[in-house]
Amino acid sequence: MRLLQSRAVPITLLFLSLTFNLFAQTGGKAKITGVLKDAKTQETIPFATAVLIDKTTAKNVKIAQTDLNGAFVMTDLPKGNFTFKISFVGYQTMVRDNVAITAATGTLNFGDIKMNAAKGNILSEVTVTGQKQGMQMGIDKKIFSVDQSVISEGGSATDLLQNVPSVSTDMDGNVSLRGSTGVKVLIDGKPSLIAGGNVAQILASIPASSIESVEVITNPSAKYDAEGQSGIINIVLKKNTKLGFNGSAAITAGNRDNYNANTNLSFQNSKVNIYGNYSYRYGNRVGGGYQDITYKSDSARTAFTNQATTSNTLEKGHNAKAGLDYYLAPKSVISLSGGFNSRENERNELLDIRQLNRAQTPVSLSNRTNLNDGYGSSYDLNLDYVQKFKKPKEELSFNFGYSSGDNNNDQTYSTTTTNRNNVPINENLSLQRVFNRGDNSNYNIQTDYSLPVGKAGKVEVGYRSQIRLGDNNQYADSILTNTSVYIENNKLINNFNSKDQVHALYVNYQNQIKDFGYQLGLRAEDARLDTHLDGYTNNVLTSSEGNIHYKRLYPSVFLTQKLKGDNQLQLSYTRRVNRPRPWDTNPFLDVSDPFNYRGGNPNLLPEDVHSFELGYSKYWKKVTLTSSLYFRQTNDVIQRVRSSPVNGIITSTPQNLSRQINSGLELIGRFDLVKALNFTTNVNLYQAKFDGDERFNIKSSKGFSWNGNVTANLTVVKNVSVQVRGDYRAPEVMAQGKRNAMYGIDGGAKYDFPNKKASLSFNVRDVFNTRRWSMTTEDDFTIVDFERQMQGTMGNLTFSYRFGKTTFSNVKKQKKEDQQENRPDEGSF
Repeated sequence: MRLLQSRAVPITLLFLSLTFNLFAQTGGKAKITGVLKDAKTQETIPFATAVLIDKTTAKNVKIAQTDLNGAFVMTDLPKGNFTFKISFVGYQTMVRDNVAITAATGTLNFGDIKMNAAKGNILSEVTVTGQKQGMQMGIDKKIFSVDQSVISEGGSATDLLQNVPSVSTDMDGNVSLRGSTGVKVLIDGKPSLIAGGNVAQILASIPASSIESVEVITNPSAKYDAEGQSGIINIVLKKNTKLGFNGSAAITAGNRDNYNANTNLSFQNSKVNIYGNYSYRYGNRVGGGYQDITYKSDSARTAFTNQATTSNTLEKGHNAKAGLDYYLAPKSVISLSGGFNSRENERNELLDIRQLNRAQTPVSLSNRTNLNDGYGSSYDLNLDYVQKFKKPKEELSFNFGYSSGDNNNDQTYSTTTTNRNNVPINENLSLQRVFNRGDNSNYNIQTDYSLPVGKAGKVEVGYRSQIRLGDNNQYADSILTNTSVYIENNKLINNFNSKDQVHALYVNYQNQIKDFGYQLGLRAEDARLDTHLDGYTNNVLTSSEGNIHYKRLYPSVFLTQKLKGDNQLQLSYTRRVNRPRPWDTNPFLDVSDPFNYRGGNPNLLPEDVHSFELGYSKYWKKVTLTSSLYFRQTNDVIQRVRSSPVNGIITSTPQNLSRQINSGLELIGRFDLVKALNFTTNVNLYQAKFDGDERFNIKSSKGFSWNGNVTANLTVVKNVSVQVRGDYRAPEVMAQGKRNAMYGIDGGAKYDFPNKKASLSFNVRDVFNTRRWSMTTEDDFTIVDFERQMQGTMGNLTFSYRFGKTTFSNVKKQKKEDQQENRPDEGSF
């Protein structure tokens, strides 16, 4: 912690000082004030973005944000003629043109600015003509608009998440937030059963083009599910946003036979919104790497194992979603939605294995082929109801959701012995087959109620029940030498059933006293995990039961202080839990790597997480800055622990270790240097400390690391834009080793046709072919050097087309002057 403080504090002061000196400007005494409200409900709208634009240069002069009561203030405004705009997701952008500020101007009070919903549907997002606000701040989350990411087009959700500040993914698609794993990933606010809930495969199957925005919640309040060590990432899929009949279609082609296609259709009037979308992904990726194992035991016959791998992975997936929103009354909405996913995964790996003794003389040389055929499907159904009342901010909502899916994998491992020239020396073939079958289902029942209290207060209460059922079985056999007869491999045969239940109640209270806002919350959860395992012990069929039951309280505290000008300070504390993932509790052995077996542990305890965060945000004329100091302590931390090698094979099993502490400083900045150029940068400096655990011979370790990325957007000429992104991850200490540095560059360009209905884009990811995931791990038995690459340089060409109109005959027309002066997504006041 001292090391972090000694480095982080000077860096923070230097960054703030330089930024302020470069971009802070001294203006006059003029200021603009106002309060933003919903035109129908009269509720105030917090965290909307207000912008003052110079009419001569078209540059942003001032940016401000509404507080918890929907109020905003812009101070120290220069003289001139301006356009004022204020916007928020789900509403029309409100505009006041010809705002004149002179030397005599004092306070311009715009009073109550009443916003209309973008399309008459309070449940949807708004589509704004032109570029959207890239980032919006809430009291407990950040919302990033990602649908304009040029460098992600043609890729998957995994590729897109790499462009979101604070978020990173590894070569297997695992997600981390601020350098820490244990992230809860949701799709449209709910868990997904694609590939049995495997986050990496979920993200790989969703095209980037189907995603509207990403919500990053680093310190969730009591209203959210308490699960997720480092926070929650909610991926919001695109939904209908316009009146009338509308649609879009896009097709992508890339090198190495990579293709994507998607289409969206929608219809909406004042009573109903019907929407549907479909996407297809055909992804072909070539990878490879190496693994070198050094065995420390002098008595071991094999002292070194060198393994070189080449692989080819083909992923095919269909995604479909459809929904209906119906207004029973002006303040009552009922919604039905459903989604379907089917996937196929074919992976072919070739392993060149060399086992050597201390004198580097071959003990065994062999080639191994791993064939994996994965397939499955899932669907989800949701019923939602929202009831608003006459009293502003009073609302009742209900959700019932059900999802079901199957996830299957057939694996074949064949091994041949070779000579030093890698030529087979006999016809004997070692062949092993493993068949995995999994069926899963989820139930979700949730109700939430919010009630305004006093002038600025609000109480939120709610209940949620989640039930997850899993039925997984594994069968394995192997061929007898010199025969075509297969015999059962009892060591790998088992059946595993699980029932995971979480029942929760929560209460939140928020209020604001002048410039000071606060939110206090408490969530109570009753969690239970029941498991049943049938397997073989010494060729005898046995059964075992597992039961983990615990009740916990999860408090949350958020304090916000608005400072002079556009400064804002926020302090928060939350308690969270990180429940073991399904594959961490499933004891099935993964034997795809012949020298590194992986199994689960049904007796894992959940991690207990305590998180503190101090945030600061500031808006200048050309700069938006968000900074956070954070501290997170995780008790009963889950880490994979490697066993002593048996016949050269290491088995890793997740265990509960004692404690891990992560602390750091994160900076997110948006810079609008000139009209044609802007860039967003994210820097995260952190220290990880792992307490040792004598039970597993793990020593204490700690280390400082950092990662950063920058995305630049440049308008070259009219209708042509360019986007470039670079990222770097410094070396990082782990509980049993070190992860090495990694970096990469992505780039893309987009041309919008003059009719504004079509666009053509081209991008290249990992331009210089530098992203390689590598690490060194060490324990009392082995030293392992590992490197792997799964993608390489990828190029995509995408054509997209939009059609439809935003109004139709049975919708009341605007006044003639409004039709002439306002765009469909804007209103004047």
